[in-house]
Amino acid sequence: QVELVESGGGSVQTGGSLRLSCAASGYAGCRHDMKWFRQAPGKEREFVSGIDADGGTTYSESVKGRFTVSRDDAKRMLYLQMDSLKPEDTAMYYCQQKPGRYPSANAYCQKIYWGRGTQVTVSP
Repeated sequence: QVELVESGGGSVQTGGSLRLSCAASGYAGCRHDMKWFRQAPGKEREFVSGIDADGGTTYSESVKGRFTVSRDDAKRMLYLQMDSLKPEDTAMYYCQQKPGRYPSANAYCQKIYWGRGTQVTVSP
């Protein structure tokens, strides 16, 4: 199995920055994509950013130009640098591991894993 643990959340004012981290542990033999999602109270969980096994990145339109996703596979870490934060960014942020383009036959590599989340609060 794979365990994901997010950290780095906190409270900042509008325009501030935070750097979220997601640490993976457990089975490490999977080619995988990593993604960030967020969920605000009363709203559905939404995609924020993703980075595939080859380093290709994607961003939702709402965060494009402000957030930067990166990964360090040697450290089994995923990051989300968040700049120019807005109150609308307030949410619980979750990291996800999902199978990559060519997933292994190993059952562990075919699963989607979620962390428990880290809270980000941006005040006006």
